[in-house]
Amino acid sequence: MKSEQSQKRKILVCCGPGCLAVGGREILQELRTKVAEAGADIKVEPVIKGTGCHGLCEQGPIVRFLPEDISYCRVNLADIDEIISQTVLQQKVVERLLFTDALTGRRVSSQSENSFYKKQLKIALRNTGEIDPLNLDDYLERDGYRALAKVFSQMDPGAVIAEVEQSGLRGRGGAGFPTGLKWRQCARVDNFPKYVICNADEGDPGAFMDRSIIEGDPHSVIEGMVIGAYAVKAHRGFIYIRDEYALAVKTMLEAIRQAEARGYLGRNILDSGFDFSLEVVRGGGAFVCGESSALMASIEGRVGEPRAKYIRSVERGLWDQPTVLNNVETWANIPPIILRGGEWFNRIGSEKSKGTKVFSLVGKVKNTGLVEVPMGISLRELIFDIGGGILNDREFKAVQTGGPSGGCIPADMLDLKVDFDSLAAADSMMGSGGMIVMDERTCMVDTARYYIDFLTEESCGKCSPCREGLKRMREILNDICSGSSRPGDIEILEEIAGMVRESSLCGLGKTAPNPILSTIKYFRDEYDEHVNKKRCPAGICRELTTFIINSEECNGCGLCKKNCPAEAISGESKAPHVIDLSRCTKCGNCIELCRFNAITVK
Repeated sequence: MKSEQSQKRKILVCCGPGCLAVGGREILQELRTKVAEAGADIKVEPVIKGTGCHGLCEQGPIVRFLPEDISYCRVNLADIDEIISQTVLQQKVVERLLFTDALTGRRVSSQSENSFYKKQLKIALRNTGEIDPLNLDDYLERDGYRALAKVFSQMDPGAVIAEVEQSGLRGRGGAGFPTGLKWRQCARVDNFPKYVICNADEGDPGAFMDRSIIEGDPHSVIEGMVIGAYAVKAHRGFIYIRDEYALAVKTMLEAIRQAEARGYLGRNILDSGFDFSLEVVRGGGAFVCGESSALMASIEGRVGEPRAKYIRSVERGLWDQPTVLNNVETWANIPPIILRGGEWFNRIGSEKSKGTKVFSLVGKVKNTGLVEVPMGISLRELIFDIGGGILNDREFKAVQTGGPSGGCIPADMLDLKVDFDSLAAADSMMGSGGMIVMDERTCMVDTARYYIDFLTEESCGKCSPCREGLKRMREILNDICSGSSRPGDIEILEEIAGMVRESSLCGLGKTAPNPILSTIKYFRDEYDEHVNKKRCPAGICRELTTFIINSEECNGCGLCKKNCPAEAISGESKAPHVIDLSRCTKCGNCIELCRFNAITVK
């Protein structure tokens, strides 16, 4: 039951990184100033809060009004006076600031009407965008630390683990290992001290799930970790946060300070007799440090390199002591599971993938942002119902799931369920939740090259299959994209990829070939065109691309001519234009801008 305080009139201003980048903090300050100036004219003065991410990242800064449930998008300082006079003073809607729904074309005021939110179910993100992350009382108003109080007053460690096991929660960091089983294995080891760790070293390109939870709701992670520590009898924990996440580090440090001051961390928590301390460790700046054993080595002050997997961290982890490591999203799920019961969580999702999953939906999709959906939802629903479809109404080509080590899933598999086992069966993976949408202008060979290039740079180099195999695969992909490839290169790629997958030491190497293997499997024709015809069908690989203007389709609007950086396009107004191939740099501006599909790839 939420308190009366939580029902007061509120103005919530998104201060997640995306909104901060376009003036979210200034909007918050200006609203506070203008509301204070309005003073007596306001019937019920609202509480104005800066919150974490609201989800619709591209539409920021976002300002939301409760209890009216009115959301404004892309607000700027020039809009504040109108917002005060219309919405704050009169509860009227400013139509031009409303979100335009990509599915219906209508302007919508509330989240309940917005197709981006309709199919979402927020558990890990239950407070993100709803509370001030720097105000512990906000968290307490939304049932914060009630699960911890329940654990101390009603449950022994075994009962806590049993509840997590019943929930069916699997680790959200990528591997999907059953969380309750991991805790039970650690609890059985009679060796002390024990440790719990939160992995917030989110290194996947395009991923921002974990940072958004920490920045928007840090106490949910803290509460989850205290519960986990109690279950396995650990008294010290670490939150390993990616070094570039300055806002996440600042927010978590403040949350820890507040939790200690109010008795939710430290000695004798809530008079239970249980002690638990928590500290933040900044990441080592390497993608491989997201791997569990490399992460623990980094915390210990050593080089972040993985070790053989036959050594289990629940027995010999941090400083060779029993250790439970889960990622941010996994820990954030623990309090509602304890409070509402494992059976409740188990009823959500698919048969073998329970609960919800948070995704960062990015790329060539209309509604980019942060989403949380029940496991088992289809890719089509995610991309077209929630994401609003493909930018500029182009054709959907593929979606990459699971970060740089994930696979690319083609259009004819759009009805694939999004859960651990279905994605694995499609030669992809859940990963931590990155989801990158690609349209017809994406070259799948170049995409594989991009991710292999990233993984080559991020390999720690400890084992030769990963170190040398990635380099050789990158060389072959560079040859294919530049027109220097030879017949048989595709088969060599597959052979090396299989070797790297089978013989690498850690998860980075074992999954690194996924972008190559999945793109060859589903887009073999593109590879063949690159190798055999020296042509890039998408027009991305410059050495293999020639742009031409179809005179029958061109109406001479001049848009391509005005935006050609090489001044390679000529033509009179309302007459077909032509491209001077000797001057064309093949940047692709023209084909991206043309609204009449008059430019094609030769």
